[in-house]
Amino acid sequence: MRLKHKKIVVNSQKRSYKVYDLHTLIVGSGAAGLATAVRLHANGIKDLLIVTEGLKMGTSINTGSDKQTYYKLSLCADDNDSPLEMAKTFFNGGAVHGDLALTEASLSARGFLHLVDLGVKFPQDAYGQFAGYKTDHDPRRRATSIGPYTSKQMCLSLIDEIKQRKIDVLEKNTVVKLLVVKENKKRRVVGAVSIDNKGKVSVFYASNVVYATGGPGGLYKTSVYPKVHTGAVGVALLEGAAARNLTESQYGLASIKFRWNVSGTYMQVVPRVISTDPDGKSNVCEFLKDYYKKSGDMHSAVFMKGYQWPFDTAKAIGGSSLIDILVYIETVIKGRRVFLDYMENSDGFELDDLSSEACEYLKNSGAYQDTPIDRLMHMNPGAYELYKDHGIDISQEYLEVAVCAQHNNGGLAANHWWESENITHFFPVGEVNGSHGVCRPGGSALNAGQVGAFRAAEFIAAKYSEVSINSEKYLKKTDRILNNIFEMIDKSQDPTNASWRDERKEIQERMTECGAHIRSLDQVEEGLKNAWRHYARLTTNASFCTSALHYKEIFRNIYLCFSQVVYLEAICFALTEGVGSRGSAMVLDKKGKKIHKDLDDKWKLMVEDESFRSKVLVSEFDGHTPVNNYWEDCRELPVGDMWFENVWADYRNGKIYNS
Repeated sequence: MRLKHKKIVVNSQKRSYKVYDLHTLIVGSGAAGLATAVRLHANGIKDLLIVTEGLKMGTSINTGSDKQTYYKLSLCADDNDSPLEMAKTFFNGGAVHGDLALTEASLSARGFLHLVDLGVKFPQDAYGQFAGYKTDHDPRRRATSIGPYTSKQMCLSLIDEIKQRKIDVLEKNTVVKLLVVKENKKRRVVGAVSIDNKGKVSVFYASNVVYATGGPGGLYKTSVYPKVHTGAVGVALLEGAAARNLTESQYGLASIKFRWNVSGTYMQVVPRVISTDPDGKSNVCEFLKDYYKKSGDMHSAVFMKGYQWPFDTAKAIGGSSLIDILVYIETVIKGRRVFLDYMENSDGFELDDLSSEACEYLKNSGAYQDTPIDRLMHMNPGAYELYKDHGIDISQEYLEVAVCAQHNNGGLAANHWWESENITHFFPVGEVNGSHGVCRPGGSALNAGQVGAFRAAEFIAAKYSEVSINSEKYLKKTDRILNNIFEMIDKSQDPTNASWRDERKEIQERMTECGAHIRSLDQVEEGLKNAWRHYARLTTNASFCTSALHYKEIFRNIYLCFSQVVYLEAICFALTEGVGSRGSAMVLDKKGKKIHKDLDDKWKLMVEDESFRSKVLVSEFDGHTPVNNYWEDCRELPVGDMWFENVWADYRNGKIYNS
């Protein structure tokens, strides 16, 4: 279908912009957004448009790890698995609604096999069984992978399908505003506004909006999200979209010159961990040695970071996550730089001194080689080639790392059909959807994105197939919104304002300092006050831009700063309520439990109050301060009537879409 638009003049400012009328708008082109477009088309919804910054932008197509995991229902040998068993794994992670857990488990095989049918070559044996392995927080062998670029290949296969189906894609556009109105005493989305790379504004009026904008990658200074991915959860938060579990994110060691998780084999080959002065050369030392009595214990902890890559407060005292804390102290507190050295072993490294688990793993893998790089080349040569492809030869140079933001377990609140809980016709899918809780199995986010695509598409086709929105009905109502956007663009041309890059830097440094994996109430409260002040400044003065290409950046700063406000409000609320340290967020408290005897008293961990695992934290902004935060009891795992005749009847008459 050829894109259709009509040019409209905004009378009050004589500005022109394009208007599009369509059935369903998909914002974002990661694995979840692309899959939703494919499933909508397969369900008979043809009037579609994907609006995106670019098909090669975003997290899904630009990230991975040594062996990027896709988490699915076990489909191999005699593994004793079922949707309910998988749902229990999700649910037992804490702060998860049971109906969402069961839905993600029930559609797991369907979403996975859909990708297989599209050409993603997940490994199988001669009999068609899909082999699996255990990932973090996984009691069964549900994980699979095609190597470092699992999500990238998912995107490439989905893009091929998009092209085959001739689904329209509009690239080089950044959505900066959602259009939300009140209708029948409910709030519903009616479209969105974007700015392209030439500074031109477009308005999309749509009966449904699928929102697939990913996690808040642009919020953090130390981040493993690709630089081309910023995230846009703040656009929805500004319109009052309910969110859940914004406190729960995932952090871990990652390289920073080229952003990539150093999980799995990168740590299992036991590289030497060193720090230097800011010049990257002087005063090289193996700083971990100061905290381990035996070199074998230290090397075993480094090995375990491969298995236990995400920073986990449960493993902070006497576990492998102590390494993340020590790296943080070395980089943030002491101002030094930390590197992984694959060229030589750490002093005192002996294979037989490792823990039995580490020693057995390396011996079973035939990893007897003399140096970490030789062990890596033997076990996973693709992990070496990946860095070399990006201009880093770890056989010849150090690999700089830091503790980085990696994934947001929380996000926008939606029901088990992936429709927003408080804005109708609005479907957040992928990482922007907050279906996860405190702990999730590694790779489960990729499963959740595909499940969300199936659910949103099926519901839209079943309940919202009629066209219910058109531009003629809403042009006057959105005129003021467009005027405000054009006024902000005009303000961005004032050279007396701070540059958008400086404003972005301030936002990111604040979030890494007080809202990442190391938290304290005093710091969060101070950061929250500054975030509110910063947001007020940005909405008054805008950020200075030197070209039309950067007009979108002033709006990114506004919604990034506002998302920071909402996230910090949620974190502050949780700390005040006494949730304590859990998941990937450690709360410092002078009355807490000391992390290590050789660290000063600042490094005491507030113990988790596990009663909060049975609750979900909901955050809503109604246009007033502060943000409304409240607890919601976790909905239990559904115990449905699976009598076939009853299920068949409910399915035939469409009753399932009303539950």
